[in-house]
Amino acid sequence: MNGELILVLNTGSTITKCSIYCIGNNKNVEVLCGRTIEHPDDMVHSFPGISAQVDYREKFVREYFESNIPEGAAVAAVGSLGGMLPPVPSGLIKVNSQLADFSLNTPVYQHASNLGAPLSFRLATTLGVPAFVADPVGVDEITPVARISGVPELPRFSYVHSLNIRATVRKLAAQLSLQFDEIRCVACHLGGGYSIAPLAGGRIIDSDNRMEGAPFTPERAGGVPPIPLLDACFSGRYTREEMFKKLYGAGGLYAYLGTKDVREVARRAGNGDGFAQFIYDAMIYQICKEIGSMASVLDFNIHGIVLTGGVANAKHLVDEVTRKCSNLAPVYIFPGENENEAIASSIHRVLAGVEKPLQWPDCILTGKAIDPLQNFRTEDGIFKPVSFGERSRV
Repeated sequence: MNGELILVLNTGSTITKCSIYCIGNNKNVEVLCGRTIEHPDDMVHSFPGISAQVDYREKFVREYFESNIPEGAAVAAVGSLGGMLPPVPSGLIKVNSQLADFSLNTPVYQHASNLGAPLSFRLATTLGVPAFVADPVGVDEITPVARISGVPELPRFSYVHSLNIRATVRKLAAQLSLQFDEIRCVACHLGGGYSIAPLAGGRIIDSDNRMEGAPFTPERAGGVPPIPLLDACFSGRYTREEMFKKLYGAGGLYAYLGTKDVREVARRAGNGDGFAQFIYDAMIYQICKEIGSMASVLDFNIHGIVLTGGVANAKHLVDEVTRKCSNLAPVYIFPGENENEAIASSIHRVLAGVEKPLQWPDCILTGKAIDPLQNFRTEDGIFKPVSFGERSRV
């Protein structure tokens, strides 16, 4: 495999990141080149929906790769972000026409990452190589007890930044001379959205699921008081779309300070803006609180706390989280998202035979895998009467 190339594309709301990786003599992937293609807001917003952008983005992707693949080089695979898929295990999913169609036309949520599978499939088909998506946000490995919410009809589920979290924890494992499945840690992906999750046995066994108990972020409200939220939803003052925007996109730092840029918030605070400092510290307070909560899942027995994502570049935030949490465990900083590298590394493990790819749609988790109450239900859906002893063993 030495010298073969892995092409990676990463679709964001107004950008497409393209990278070319080479499988080197040391059996690791090494980046040859990369470019972030920017898509103007007015152009992106001119499309009726995200799926309508696929042909527009394909043109840029093809132009980049055709211009930058070295002459005579062999391409081994194409990879991309996973998009908004239903619950699946962690790992690499081989893209077929069904997955490309699902991502484009019937995803769980609308998001630019849904363009990854159809774009990689189109490019891979032309090149005659396989396409893969790696660790989508739908990766759901949380334990049965973590799924209980307090309302039987509303079980908790996982929607988590699994790609960057798993890739970063692999780096920590190597740094500590441990196997990936030996690491016990709390990993914090801090970007436009946050994921704070405990890992054990190579699995993300719980998470704050972005909008449930999560801290507020540069643009998301996180976990908000449910009764005032219900009152607002039924007040008649807001449409569903307006309420959704308040929670997801126009919440968090943006709702208080009118900016989603943590650097700008830090600048204001440094210039004596007491309100900016107060809101900034409130966000840090919530991050630390959630770290403690997730550490409890692992009985407070952890190798470390991992900070990653773009916000992990913010010095004041990193310093404060370290000060507040280092009595619990060492804090390790891996700033940035490194998603393209993570995708290429995942593909390399499959090409090398270390891991096997998942097949779509067989990999979709159903039944007992995501329903913690299934063992207690009768055929008509009513809970079985079981003894306290039986319940306590679940």
